[in-house]
Amino acid sequence: MKEITKLMINEYKIKQLGYDFMGYTFVKTSELSYHHLIIPRRHNGPMTKENGAILKQDTSHNYLHKIERIDPEIFFLISSELIDENIKGRLDIENLKRIRDLLVYFENEHSNDLTKKGQYVIKQEYMTNRIDL
Repeated sequence: MKEITKLMINEYKIKQLGYDFMGYTFVKTSELSYHHLIIPRRHNGPMTKENGAILKQDTSHNYLHKIERIDPEIFFLISSELIDENIKGRLDIENLKRIRDLLVYFENEHSNDLTKKGQYVIKQEYMTNRIDL
């Protein structure tokens, strides 16, 4: 795990809270990863606190990138909430509620969408491994 990821996990008390910047639960901190927020990795974005959010790799992180490909506007709105949490220096319940609303909207719009392989775009764990709000 990269140092910036460890630093942010500690600073945002993510281990104690038991959920990431999007409200997804995890068991071990090794499940968490750094997500570039403002300047993407593909554009050589720096791995700094200001440019990052901590997400659970196999749910919220992968899901957010899927949303980015399918609905860039929803991706932008969720990213904006993540940036706001970052600016506040804490995971905020109001941001998490707005993120949840955006996820539910996306899920309602794309619940029947299939991949080229015939799998549902939205995996079950994307909708279940979240804190209650």
